[in-house]
Amino acid sequence: MLRGIYTGASGMTAMQVKMDTVANNLANVDKTAFKEDVTIFKANPEVLIHRTRDDGVGWVPMGGFDVSPLVGKLGTGSEVNEIFTRFDQGALKRTERDQDIAINGDGFFVVQSQAGPRLTRSGSFILDRNGMLVTPDGFPLMGEKGPIQVNHNNYIIKANGEVWINQAVGNDPKNFTSKDVNQWENPVLLDTLQIRTVDHPRHLDKVGQSFYNTTPESGDMRPVDQVKAPEILQGFLEASNVNIVTEMVNMIEVQRMYEANQRAITTHDGMLGTLINQVLRV
Repeated sequence: MLRGIYTGASGMTAMQVKMDTVANNLANVDKTAFKEDVTIFKANPEVLIHRTRDDGVGWVPMGGFDVSPLVGKLGTGSEVNEIFTRFDQGALKRTERDQDIAINGDGFFVVQSQAGPRLTRSGSFILDRNGMLVTPDGFPLMGEKGPIQVNHNNYIIKANGEVWINQAVGNDPKNFTSKDVNQWENPVLLDTLQIRTVDHPRHLDKVGQSFYNTTPESGDMRPVDQVKAPEILQGFLEASNVNIVTEMVNMIEVQRMYEANQRAITTHDGMLGTLINQVLRV
């Protein structure tokens, strides 16, 4: 009976972890480029049940035949194996905002955080007072030559990640211009965005709001293959890949499985109480 209580408790613990994961997915459904987390379970080792000394039949000194026939297997519960991130492409939303950049395909932007370079799919950037393209947290977007410094209304990001500016205006933030005035009479290549990937993205470690850090299992950052190079879209943002309907169904399933394990524990507790309070008195 105690084994049944432990089995039910392990199921409740596993369902609690999954409920937390589902709730986090739903809370970030409107977050730019958020990637859904999925909880994977594994069964605890099973044990074999044998019937021993069945009314003494077959109990001979030499063990001439099977005195403990196999009854079957008994499960001992489950546990969380891992929580991995699905990097499926999210829907692309047009914003017409020059600072918004989306990746259509595999790959990540690289930003320089206080703890070192980090990967991100969120392309919601802003221009700071120094003309740097930075995240809302102030971390600069990295190009092949370093941080991207541009001027308002004087930069174009092409599909291959190249950043072009009008040399006549320059990239000094003090030289403000407008799209109507800028004639692009002297376009020059300023830099190319760093677009990186890893060998095993599912093993990336989530850091902060929308960053990812490499792990020994994911492998180090490397440039994307030119054959599979993604398309860089300026004026777009990638939506999250969370399906609200699917997550709501998952939440209902988790609640029902949690309640089933809870009832199993209650039943075993009642049986144990009957055994102690009534049977053992006889």
